[in-house]
This record gives sequence, C-alpha cells and structure tokens, in this order.
Amino acid sequence: MKVEVKWDDAAREPHVIVLTDRMTEEVQAILKRLSEEQPTMLVGFLNDTVTMLPHEELVRIYAANQKVYAVTAKAEYVLRIRLYEVEERLDKRSFLRISHSEIVHLKQVQSFDLSLSGTILVKLKNGTTTFVSRRYVAKIKEVLGI
Repeated sequence: MKVEVKWDDAAREPHVIVLTDRMTEEVQAILKRLSEEQPTMLVGFLNDTVTMLPHEELVRIYAANQKVYAVTAKAEYVLRIRLYEVEERLDKRSFLRISHSEIVHLKQVQSFDLSLSGTILVKLKNGTTTFVSRRYVAKIKEVLGI
C-alpha cells in the first residue's frame, strides 16, 4: 500500500481519496477505519473517580465476574464497555488477545513460557502471570514467529 500526503493551504478540512483497481479486504478495512468515529481513549472507573487511561499505560485488560477490568501499573479500573469493544479501540500491533477473556499489552510482556504442553504461560513485567488459552496458541506462535 502506498500512502501519500499533500498539503494545500486552501483546504479547510482533511480530504481522503482511496485509489484502487478493485475492492479488497485491505481496502474495506481502510474504509472502515477511516469512517469510524469512536473514541480511542479508554475511560476507567475506580470508586467514584473516572480516569482517562492512555493505551501506553495499560498492562492487561480482562473480563471476570461479568465486568471488564483494565490494569495499569498504578491501579485496576473497571471499564463500562465490552472486551470486544476494547479490542477494537486498541492498536493491533501493540495489544494481543490471548484468550476469550483477556488482552495483553505486548510491551508489558516479560516472557512467553512454552514449556507447558498445550498452552503458553505469559509473564508480565508487573509480576503477573496468565495463560494463553489453547484456542489462541497457534495465533500467538504466528505473531511471535515461532
């Protein structure tokens, strides 16, 4: 894919043109991404306080007891959106779904332990350990290039 940016002093708002010979999945994904107007910032609740959660501060996001939690180095926050909605807002290059109920920030992963048969142990930099579910093992190995 080729990306080109042109500056025009007469332009009052951004104008995007997608030039292609045919409609592909890549083009559809680009159009979908451009047309989304959802906020990418996550909002976490801790007691009676609402906190903006920058993506770079997130360690992991998980679902438990019918709630979604976002863990940072400072605290654990409750999110009022579903896990799949969180996943849509996160950068796919930095965040990885490791199970039906958990997403980890790759920059916060210390190591992946492959010694267990059928699953992968994930050690996070904050000392937390979690597991990749069997269903996601092949995907994780593909992302890691192993």
